[in-house]
Amino acid sequence: MIGVASVLLLGAALAIMLFAVMRTPLKDDIAWLLYVARRWMAGRALYVDVVEVNPPLIVWLSAVPIQIGGWLDIDPQRIAMPFFIVSVMGCAWWAAALLRARGGLFADRLPVFAVIGSVLLIVPAADLGQREHLLVAAMLPYFVLFAGALDRAPPKRLIGLAAGILAGLGCALKPRYAGVFVALECVALLQGLRPWRVMPIAAATTMALYGAAVALTCPAYLTRAVPLALALYGGTDVPFTSLLVDSLPLILGEVIALLLWHHARKDLPERNLLLTLVAFAAASTVICFIDGKDWFYHRLPATIVTVLALLCWAISTWLHRHSEARSLRLPMAMAGIAAMVFSVTAFQRLEPEVALAMEPEVTTVQKLEQLVRQQHARTYIAFSEWIALGFPVVNNTGVAWASRFDSMWALKGELWRARFDPAGTKEFPIRRWVAHDFIAGCPDIAVVDTREATDYIRVLSVADPSFARVWTRYKPIASFDGLTVYRRGKAGCIDPWVAAEARVTASR
Repeated sequence: MIGVASVLLLGAALAIMLFAVMRTPLKDDIAWLLYVARRWMAGRALYVDVVEVNPPLIVWLSAVPIQIGGWLDIDPQRIAMPFFIVSVMGCAWWAAALLRARGGLFADRLPVFAVIGSVLLIVPAADLGQREHLLVAAMLPYFVLFAGALDRAPPKRLIGLAAGILAGLGCALKPRYAGVFVALECVALLQGLRPWRVMPIAAATTMALYGAAVALTCPAYLTRAVPLALALYGGTDVPFTSLLVDSLPLILGEVIALLLWHHARKDLPERNLLLTLVAFAAASTVICFIDGKDWFYHRLPATIVTVLALLCWAISTWLHRHSEARSLRLPMAMAGIAAMVFSVTAFQRLEPEVALAMEPEVTTVQKLEQLVRQQHARTYIAFSEWIALGFPVVNNTGVAWASRFDSMWALKGELWRARFDPAGTKEFPIRRWVAHDFIAGCPDIAVVDTREATDYIRVLSVADPSFARVWTRYKPIASFDGLTVYRRGKAGCIDPWVAAEARVTASR
């Protein structure tokens, strides 16, 4: 009976997510990475011809659905989300199989897999397939085996090696998550485990080999992308207090999970698994604050693992200590309230995606795609920090993107840095680069996001007279959802290099 119910639970979660992700525009970050991967596969130099600040593993991974789509003659965008779902479900199945060896609560693999899989599907909502989502899924088998090692049941060598490699690759998606391995090893040392074990060595070796591969195959990542990100990515940071307020439910959930572990640390069979999950969640939250970005998917690893920790404690406690029901009322209430908050939040984030899936034509992306097709545009650009105005619009229409950046984040970063370090912006003259790309790309359609505080057109016009002159050829043709759409007149384009030379001559 439990097996049937668990299959129905997972099936419902899978059906809802597939319905939502397949009928709504592809997530902007994923669409952009598919675009980058396609250009890289076509021979473009990564981090040179197209600007991306993420390490190359996610680009290489995004090339997989493109290759599969080519084999099957299917649009890679139809392959990407199922590919990522299969990947995380595979990790969930392996984690459930490893938990089965512990027996007791985890003896029946199917319900365990259903619970883990449902959490991995529902909690991310619209952020399914982000690097953080793939990262935490890849680390789940490592957590199970790490907890077993704390229980003095070390994994078999080959299994530990495979889990370490997978966790290392997951961490390579976002290298600063190496900090969670440090946190886990601190827990291991406190528990009396020696550091020279198969799993952490395999994970560390994998990350070291990946770093060497990046240095050899993509040196531009280290020489161009990293300095650019360090110099300008802080422009998207939010104040610590804002990040703290938005992260408060997660932090409270982690505190509750820690208190529950402390309450049951002496006699709960799964206490070390619970400790492992809580340690990872806490370390992941610290990394979120180091990132300084108020984007939910940055909190995904900590959120998913906290939910799993609460479920683990609640189910394990109920099965092993149901005779002490009276003394468990307060802890159960705490766990129930925390789990309910996370569940409500997840469904609140999922509900708009399902609603849009019912009427995909009302999305801003769909409106832009329809306008691009109606205007028979061949080139296109969007002046906005919101990546979705460019991607997946470019992916779906085949229009050429008239910029080396995915959005105006770099321009916003340059303006941010200029406030406290004007000289520091000379190394990355983003205004000049954006203006040059615009003139060279000569976009037929330009979208201006009027909801943003930054007036990108004014900024670029002041920085580059050639841009200001070219912009006079654009006239508004539509306005919706806080956007103004401009169409270039019949006048032809100008050569940006000629324009640049004219500026130099005029300045003499």
